Amino acid sequence: DVQLQASGGGLVQAGGSLRLSCAASGLTFDDYAIGWFRQAPGKEREGVACRSSTDGSTYYADSVKGRFTIPSNNSKNAVYLQMNSLKPEDTAVYYCAAGRVYGSSWYLLLSELYDIWGQGTLVTVSS
Repeated sequence: DVQLQASGGGLVQAGGSLRLSCAASGLTFDDYAIGWFRQAPGKEREGVACRSSTDGSTYYADSVKGRFTIPSNNSKNAVYLQMNSLKPEDTAVYYCAAGRVYGSSWYLLLSELYDIWGQGTLVTVSS
C-alpha cells in the first residue's frame, strides 16, 4: 500500500520559518517526481515546489521563489519543504504528492501529473 504522510505545519509569525516533511511508505522517492502544493480557503490548489526524478532539478512558483526550497539532502523515503520568510498569504493547507512523471521542467508544478497524494498539513502565518 503506497502512502504519503505530510507533517510539520503549524502557526508561525510572518517572517518565520517552517520545515514540512513528507514521509513515504511503499515507494522510493528516487523513482518519482515530487510536488508540494497548497490550497488556501476559497482558492484553487497551486503548485509551489517540485523536484524532477530525471535530473533532480527543482522548480518553484514565482510566489515562493527565493523563500521556499526542497533541500537536496532528502532521503529515499522522505522529502522536505523548507519555508523561510513566511508571509500571511502563505497560509494554506500544504500537500505533498508523487508521480511517475519523467522530464524536467516547470510543468512538474501541475497537480494533474501526480497520482499519489498525502493528507494536508495546515500552515498558518500570522501578521
